[in-house]
Amino acid sequence: MHDGGETVKLKRMDSYKQTLVQAGFKGELDDTPASRDFYSHDASLFEIKPQLIVFPKDSNDVQILVAHTAKHKKAIADLSLTARSAGTDMAGGAVNDSVIVDFSKHLNVIGTVTPTEAHTQPGVFYRDFEIQTLKHKALMPSYPASRDLATVGGMVANNSGGEKSLEYGKTKDFVNSLQVVFADGKEYTVKPLNRKELDVKLKQNDYEGAIYKKIYKLCEDNYAVIKAAKPNVSKNSMGYTLWEVWDRETGIFDLTRLIVGSEGTLGFVTDITYRLVPARPHSGLLVLFLRDIDDLGELIPKILEHKPATFESFDDQTLFLSIRFMPSFLKLLGVTKFIHLLITLIPDGMQLLRGIPKLILMVEFNGDTENEVREKIKALHRELSKHKARYEINGFEEDATEAKSEKFWIMRRRSFQLLRSKVKDKHTAPFIDDLIVNPEHMPKFLPELRVIIKKYKLFATIAGHMGDGNFHIIPLMKLEDPKERAKLLPAMKEVDELVLKYHGSLSGEHNDGLVRGPWLQQQFGKEVLNLFKAVKTSFDPENIFNPHKKSDADWDYSYQHIREHF
Repeated sequence: MHDGGETVKLKRMDSYKQTLVQAGFKGELDDTPASRDFYSHDASLFEIKPQLIVFPKDSNDVQILVAHTAKHKKAIADLSLTARSAGTDMAGGAVNDSVIVDFSKHLNVIGTVTPTEAHTQPGVFYRDFEIQTLKHKALMPSYPASRDLATVGGMVANNSGGEKSLEYGKTKDFVNSLQVVFADGKEYTVKPLNRKELDVKLKQNDYEGAIYKKIYKLCEDNYAVIKAAKPNVSKNSMGYTLWEVWDRETGIFDLTRLIVGSEGTLGFVTDITYRLVPARPHSGLLVLFLRDIDDLGELIPKILEHKPATFESFDDQTLFLSIRFMPSFLKLLGVTKFIHLLITLIPDGMQLLRGIPKLILMVEFNGDTENEVREKIKALHRELSKHKARYEINGFEEDATEAKSEKFWIMRRRSFQLLRSKVKDKHTAPFIDDLIVNPEHMPKFLPELRVIIKKYKLFATIAGHMGDGNFHIIPLMKLEDPKERAKLLPAMKEVDELVLKYHGSLSGEHNDGLVRGPWLQQQFGKEVLNLFKAVKTSFDPENIFNPHKKSDADWDYSYQHIREHF
């Protein structure tokens, strides 16, 4: 039985569906209990049940959907649209109590691919996109650890980064242009503009022109404040990236820098043009087992001086988890690769007999030849000889030797998936999962972080991008227990204060969502938060797109929607 409010909502949604079909919407509409339950959560700790799930067939459907929603907003005040594809968002950015728009069912076509550029719709899985780019010996390198599960549209929404961001940057650095449906229900091309092109946009007397006028004025009137607001870290997904929109020196005005990382709060992306880089055919990995993290102060700058492609890490808890659930890798890898994995673990098993490491560091170098990679690794290996590092040289093609280093990548990339699926008595609680602090602070920062984790008795894995100082901390908790739920806010406050004490950012890759959006003022201050609110209003005055995220977030709302049943 539904309560009265729920019944009214469903009746209004029935009317909305009927008029949507009459308006020419061709995709599917689904409000079955099973689907509403499935779409009520993503990979975060939140749960919000939508009223309706829609599956647009194409860009025209998306335009009809947005225009129709804007038309009915006054009659249905809480009507809104939240974009979703794979549902791997860890911050709660893909859940909503109104309409979920699933792009993965139909908007999943890969367009033209060349060695330097690729067109793709947002519902395409990155794993499928990469297969096509590698045919041209090219790569879009800013993929997340969930590369096999994530979609390219989700990567745009979150401004994703990952293991290759140390060398290449984040998603925002690889977007050449976007097709975006704004709140007026029309699709526009968004790309970097020179001064002459910007002046043309500013003279337009239409919805698009109004957006350009408002954002340009916002950037000009607050230029110094906006530039000063940029977090002093190599990666950030908090707030709207206003400081990269307008550059007086170059005369470049780039709205893609606002759309990327906006969590679908400013409009819906219907097509993406990604810049690609050459995929280097050879790689090698140097691995260090650290029993004392005091060595980080010496190690990090030495390693970074050698300019590695990747500098990753995971902790002892991640290692224990991987060993505990080793049989799960049989299904993941298949028999042949699983046997290789077991064989190559033996040398590292001998390492473990000497003592469990606090951290395992993974330093990867790429190159055009095997000899180039070998020389890079050997140079660093010699410099770090007292730390007893070991290394592997891999070919790009899959073969038996690749499994030698693959075990480390499996442990690093699959830890969250293992936590979600295998630990039955507790559940993943990603609420301090994406902090970033500059690497030079690690020797002091990590011990202080561990003190907080221990204080609240959190069993948590720590893995991340050591080269950026970006860590993913995933506690396991019984959130059904009120005592466990009560830990969330005070633990989060202490961790956030620690991150900001070291001038970091609360999110390097995973974005704000429901979990970090409420802390934007803490991160940026009230003046900049008001600028973020102005950005939202300029694009979406009726709050059609993904409410309760970004500048619209509120912790009381978020806390009320933490999952009670798992």
